Amino acid sequence: MAGIVQRAVVVQPGTVEPGSVRVRAYSSGVLVADADPPLLVWEHPYYPQYFFAPGELAVELRAAGPGRRSRSLGPSEVYDVVVGDQVLAGAAQRYPEAPVERLRTMTTLAWSAFDTWLAEEEVIHTHARDPYVRVDAMPSSRHVRVVAGGVVVAESRRPVVLVQSGQPPRYYLPRVDVRMDLLTPTDTVSYCAYKGTAAYWTLRTGDLELPDVVWGYDTPLREGLAVAGLVCFWPEKSADLEVYVDGERIDRP
Repeated sequence: MAGIVQRAVVVQPGTVEPGSVRVRAYSSGVLVADADPPLLVWEHPYYPQYFFAPGELAVELRAAGPGRRSRSLGPSEVYDVVVGDQVLAGAAQRYPEAPVERLRTMTTLAWSAFDTWLAEEEVIHTHARDPYVRVDAMPSSRHVRVVAGGVVVAESRRPVVLVQSGQPPRYYLPRVDVRMDLLTPTDTVSYCAYKGTAAYWTLRTGDLELPDVVWGYDTPLREGLAVAGLVCFWPEKSADLEVYVDGERIDRP
């Protein structure tokens, strides 16, 4: 609609806010960090990082030299994290010239270096959760029709509409309403901190092949439970994939 702009909340890089829940990080069952709560720091606008005060770290840090310079936080110092007899190289960073003075003695941890992250007692995945992101999944009676190469590959009047902050609505369809015989699983996966791990399919109709234009979550996280086992088409990925909702084509690339 003219004059109406729809967009997600954009947090400026360099923003620092107190968190609201206890966060812990573990390596092989050993507690590494425990903050109630940590600071949330946006080095970039996509999601925050957790920063821990010295007293919130349960392990030894060993200086490992200078790190990359952050546009929003300034130069960094890299540290190895010592967990028992294991050394996690470069798994921690500090920003001694950060614009917010409190951050200068605090530490952020490389997410992938630690095998378990908890928010309260819930495991969190992929990266720190953004408090400004919301995910809603709702059953719908909209008519969704998907066409590729002139072939109707899906048609449903019982989709689940998933709305995530900053993203277009996604229409997840029951597999019985989809030509699954035209879909071939691929090795592609993607990870979402809110929905979990997605698997992908390639769509083939006649001579038309559209790689990774369909995805789904078999075992989604809590926010995505309503789309478990359903599939979603990605019309932005190819002009040859036509998705119609109540007769109107959506999301042309």
